[in-house]
Amino acid sequence: MPRDPDLVRAAGAVLVRDGHIALVHRPRYDDWTLPKGKLEEGEDDLDAAHRELLEETGRRGTVVDDLGTISYQVSKGGRTLPKTVRYYLMDDDGGRFEPHHEVDDLRWLAPDEARALLSYDRDRVVLDRALARLRL
Repeated sequence: MPRDPDLVRAAGAVLVRDGHIALVHRPRYDDWTLPKGKLEEGEDDLDAAHRELLEETGRRGTVVDDLGTISYQVSKGGRTLPKTVRYYLMDDDGGRFEPHHEVDDLRWLAPDEARALLSYDRDRVVLDRALARLRL
């Protein structure tokens, strides 16, 4: 089935290590968020989540749970389009973060600290879903 060109699809992860949550800082937006990014042609949500996690954090993860999707509006090419992001709860499998032009900082934070630092309420919704499953 062809993709809807008027729908922006993305996937990401709530990455957990020793009870701490990984957040990334994107200098382009000067925000703190969960690792995520747009699907590439032919990619499914899970593959995109793994690829984006590796690209943004330098880390790999094992899926613990599907956290579902969130939806919001984005501006693209002068138009406002719907965007859906599917998130997965993942345990950290290791790796090494290297700052780059898309993500210049990675922080591992206790759940309350992560919740406070997140720039968007929609990310807090996803974090709350993960925490309910983890019981942290």
